[in-house]
Amino acid sequence: MDFTPWTLLVDVGLVSLLLLLGKFLRSKVKLVQRFFIPPSLLAGLFGLVLGPEVLGWLPLSGNLGTYAGILIALVFSCIPFTSARSQSDGNSRIGRMWAYSQAGMLLQWALGGALGLWVLSLIWPVAPSFGLSMPAGFCGGHGTAAAIGESFANYGVEEMQSLAMTSATIGIIASVVVGMWLISWGAQHGKTRFLCAFESLAPELRTGILPPDKRKSMGLASFSAISLDSMSFNFAVIALAAVGGYGLSRLIAHFWPALMLPVFSCAFIVALLERWFIGRVKVEEHLSQPIIGHLSGAFTDYLVAFGVASIRLEIVGRYIVPLVILLVVGLLLTLLYVFWVGARIHRTCPFEKSIFTWGWFTGTMAMGIALLRIADPEGKSGCLDDYAYAYLYIAPVEIALVSFSPLAFASGYGWLFVGLCALAGVGILGLALAKGWMRQENKTDV
Repeated sequence: MDFTPWTLLVDVGLVSLLLLLGKFLRSKVKLVQRFFIPPSLLAGLFGLVLGPEVLGWLPLSGNLGTYAGILIALVFSCIPFTSARSQSDGNSRIGRMWAYSQAGMLLQWALGGALGLWVLSLIWPVAPSFGLSMPAGFCGGHGTAAAIGESFANYGVEEMQSLAMTSATIGIIASVVVGMWLISWGAQHGKTRFLCAFESLAPELRTGILPPDKRKSMGLASFSAISLDSMSFNFAVIALAAVGGYGLSRLIAHFWPALMLPVFSCAFIVALLERWFIGRVKVEEHLSQPIIGHLSGAFTDYLVAFGVASIRLEIVGRYIVPLVILLVVGLLLTLLYVFWVGARIHRTCPFEKSIFTWGWFTGTMAMGIALLRIADPEGKSGCLDDYAYAYLYIAPVEIALVSFSPLAFASGYGWLFVGLCALAGVGILGLALAKGWMRQENKTDV
């Protein structure tokens, strides 16, 4: 099928229909609510089954994976405009959360890289970078899966996106299924402090529909619609950063072909420069952080739907045995790290903070928050506050991992990447131990 602008319209329209169907099921079906399955994931699964890959009932094109690559560039373009300024209140809880989360992320990437490089690729005919599909899908989610898939495709590893998207999908399922079991186990063994039954959750957390009294404005308009709509202004700023990132990526590839920085990384850099320039010319007040946040959410919803629908089942089937081994080992060791280290590094509410991290490290941030709302419905643990500050220092490392891991493995330095991740992860835990953050003390006062 030849690609035309109408092809794009048909693809977006069909996926939009599937998103609406997914939202309807989330609002009406108890099983979907109980497992907090996001409508975007349902839409992607429907697109995969009903599209050309399985039943062929929907005329989706073969460009869904490309759309995911464009959308992740738009998502990364939003980050500098939605992130708060770096600050700290000196609370050691933030340091503990940073050390715990940052070390866990680095060690998960080291684990996946090591399994692929020194175990799986020696037994099965898989690329040495095969193992990175696990951390990209687990800790990174579908967004990172799309990003790393696009990067590896530039180096000829076309199957990475399907593998990473599959890992992300399995990760979301595991995060909720295992997470709900862990919460039940924790309640029976006295590990939880603020447990809430699923039936007692606020309706908006189960159905995803806000009641009228809890609905908020999506952002303030800075311009009169007679000149330029404020949504157009905010979208233009983000789109400019994304296309600037594409241009910068092509420019770097022209002068340094071996480097090939991915578009999303370059878009993030351009967005940082764009935010600096907007601040210098004193028009930052016209940007709306809530509007850009909602644009980022919309891009992410379509990213997940397009990404899952673009999974090539033939690739998954070809690598099913090493992929299952990789994901099972990744889940088990992530579970061990999250709860063993969590019990020793968090002085307050260790179970609640660990269950949140389990949801994040295997699924998405939304999954972590959903599990936390059951274990801590009133937010008394302070987990999200600690995480919000800590993530300001985690995000640059996460972006660097996704940006430079393809270059490292394509250049034959995968062993160096794995070693640096492992050393950094262990070093951070050593720092936490030296500062007295990591010890066997399960104090439960908030």
